[in-house]
Amino acid sequence: MTPHLKIQGLNISFGQGRKERKVVDSLNLDIPPGSRMAIVGESGSGKSLTALSILGLLPDGADVKGHIHWGDKNLLRVPIEELRTIRGREIAMIFQEPMTALNPLFTIGYQIIEAVTIHEPLIPKDEANRRAMEMLERVGLPDVKNKMYAYPHQLSGGQRQRAMIAMALSTKPKLLIADEPTTALDVNLRKQILELLKDLQKHSENQGMSILLITHDLNLVKKFAQQVVVMHQGKVVESGTTQDIFDTPKSPYTQSLVNSRPEKNLLPVIPLATNLLEAKGIGVGYPAEQSGWGQLLNFYKKTPYTSVLRGVDLDLRQGETLGVIGESGSGKTTLGMALLDLLGGTSAKVDGQVDLLGHSWKKLSTSEQRSMRAKFQVIFQDPFGSLSPRMSVGQIIAEGLDVHQPNLSRDQKFARVGDVLAEVGLEKSAIERYPHEFSGGQRQRIAIARALILKPEILILDEPTSALDVTIQKQVLSLLTDLQQKYNLAYIFISHDIAVVRAMSHRVMVLQHGDIVEFGETEEIIRSPKSPYTQQLIYEAF
Repeated sequence: MTPHLKIQGLNISFGQGRKERKVVDSLNLDIPPGSRMAIVGESGSGKSLTALSILGLLPDGADVKGHIHWGDKNLLRVPIEELRTIRGREIAMIFQEPMTALNPLFTIGYQIIEAVTIHEPLIPKDEANRRAMEMLERVGLPDVKNKMYAYPHQLSGGQRQRAMIAMALSTKPKLLIADEPTTALDVNLRKQILELLKDLQKHSENQGMSILLITHDLNLVKKFAQQVVVMHQGKVVESGTTQDIFDTPKSPYTQSLVNSRPEKNLLPVIPLATNLLEAKGIGVGYPAEQSGWGQLLNFYKKTPYTSVLRGVDLDLRQGETLGVIGESGSGKTTLGMALLDLLGGTSAKVDGQVDLLGHSWKKLSTSEQRSMRAKFQVIFQDPFGSLSPRMSVGQIIAEGLDVHQPNLSRDQKFARVGDVLAEVGLEKSAIERYPHEFSGGQRQRIAIARALILKPEILILDEPTSALDVTIQKQVLSLLTDLQQKYNLAYIFISHDIAVVRAMSHRVMVLQHGDIVEFGETEEIIRSPKSPYTQQLIYEAF
């Protein structure tokens, strides 16, 4: 019989005395076997800390009180050796940031096989290998034979997330804790993963498996969960069936969550707006994976490449936002990195021409390219991963000034940093603090400030709100819209969230397997998509 998880009077706090900060306050939670429960709430509400406390994974300095019963065991009191036997085997967790959770030194296949053999030491190696491949296939990872031998950095964000899900499910847990499991996934894959989790609950080996979903994606909750718990500032403000929470929310906070939608507030692009960026025939290929005799036979031959992006043409005008959508692995981020010329240090082969601000990029000297980069900045998907943990916020934001405007005095740089922090809605006191002291939404504002301080004309936004809850997402999108209108910025907005792209973009490009399948005015494509692929994306999104 699958154990029953019961949390009673859970309190989590950091610091002591007058500096004590309570992050989870008297939380009670009941997860019976075979149930699907979701905890929702904005960043900093305590939902992820609640999940981490179940497996004893809270950061150092956390003071935990209460009871977490797993069957007849209190997980807050069991010896660490016993807790380790429960982790992964009985209770598995899918973490929010797969690039951080996966080991960069080992292949995806090795890490999944390791998870299986640790908990089932007598399993034959062939059987462990077969199970790893089967789970990667079930979560929809393409070309599984090659992906088994790929390292985490060789996969897209969505592919890494699917590998994490496959690893968690490979041990056949009785409780699966999923912390933002579909953050980096497009709508089709999101649906596929949800159906997979539901099917696994019905499977004979997993009957009675419970799922605790931690997410800010209310659309996901609506389609998947049976029960919903709403948290705000460490407390449960409302709980009930999914239908009751969405149809008749009682708490004002829950009402604000349910009614949060991306708002369109775009100004039209001026008819004679300057063309800032033009790209023709952009193509990207990576060396084909080979081993053994394949490598030996091709030693004296030209290296074979696998194409991941083919013949992409685009242009971008001042004050315009071009949305780029497509499923994970479609080439969205690769396109952004190719436009920024950030693939030169990799094994990628890049074709095509990029004209930036009237200049051919390839014809510019190294010093001219460096100067031009100040006008063409990027904001990455994962702000925590892209901000150095060893640098203060002030040092992070001023780093661009150190490179592009080295003649500025320390006081001038400090003033510029303070001004740009105010621009993105953060206080000047943030200058001396470090990235880990901020919430996800605040870290994304810091990333925006780092790009803005150089006064760019073009920003590439790679999934800038995918890791944010709906209320914070709305704030960041509003900030980006205000900044665009104030400085007449041009954006390339890469996202799998079609509702966000619809609110933010003047035109949209749809990518599938590295090819453009549709390109045009946003509303025209959303209302009457011509490609079956685009039709499916939009149907699943709305």
